[in-house]
Amino acid sequence: MRIKLEVERQSWPIEGGFAISRGAKTAAEVLVVTLAAEGQVGRGECTPYARYGESLDGVEADIVRLKDRLEAGLTRDQLQSALPAGAARNAIDCALADLEAKRTDRTAWEILGLAQAPGPVTTAYTLSLDTPEKMAEKARANAERPLFKLKLTGEGDLERVAAVKEAAPQTRLIVDANEGWKPEMVEPYSEKLAALGVEMIEQPLPAGDDAMLSEIAHPVALCADESAHDRGGLDALVGRYEMINIKLDKTGGITEALALKQAAEAAGMQIMVGCMLATSLAMAPAVLVAQGAQVVDLDGPLLLSQDRDPALRFEGSVIHPPQPALWG
Repeated sequence: MRIKLEVERQSWPIEGGFAISRGAKTAAEVLVVTLAAEGQVGRGECTPYARYGESLDGVEADIVRLKDRLEAGLTRDQLQSALPAGAARNAIDCALADLEAKRTDRTAWEILGLAQAPGPVTTAYTLSLDTPEKMAEKARANAERPLFKLKLTGEGDLERVAAVKEAAPQTRLIVDANEGWKPEMVEPYSEKLAALGVEMIEQPLPAGDDAMLSEIAHPVALCADESAHDRGGLDALVGRYEMINIKLDKTGGITEALALKQAAEAAGMQIMVGCMLATSLAMAPAVLVAQGAQVVDLDGPLLLSQDRDPALRFEGSVIHPPQPALWG
């Protein structure tokens, strides 16, 4: 079987912009890999992330370097050693799974070894980093959503969370510091956030400087994000974090994401499935990984001015599994 590879850059405007502790952006810049063979087409989408040393140019070059091997029939198993974990491998891995599903007239969940068909999942809705007043305004406008994720940064975070809690008292809360806190903040902030009903704190300290978390009291569960990539780094996270955020752009695709999920659960960790800012094509395979996860954060398309067509079906914060026309 010979496979034809195409790579396309796409830019998807973000509704109102998006800010975290490291900066702000106005568009989701993604790469879409298309693999065609035997009259069928498989697609995968990735978001190169500068925090991990990635760029559109670099990730596209990594994908194109595999052109000859892909066209000669590179398999998903072979792909795992052909590229490191990251955005390039993610786009190819998801495209290969999609192509295999369409070529064999099977579903992606069957090909990937899931025990049963995926069902709907409920996603968090992210409130971008802003002043307490503006975050409260956004919360009030979305108060019907069951779960908010608040982007935090350090100074002023308690005021931000308190303002959102007052604006939407029925909505459950998790927070994401994106490595923006200092060690001395973790215990007191955790205690005060617990009193505000916060259920999880994502990546409070910089990756690489988080070993001390195992010695810091924290009544709210901590979740590894920037510290968590693939199974190779899992052992170091046990004892520091109670949860792990699995993102396909970090694991390098759905193949490793499912393996990491299984390994993390075996190690006693709870699962969060997250995303970069991207379209429904990037979220679709992650919905399979999100089955049974304690926290789902796949709201990327909800933050865009528009999504691709066809897209995932959202009913409020409920995401339905992808239809084959989109992926899988």
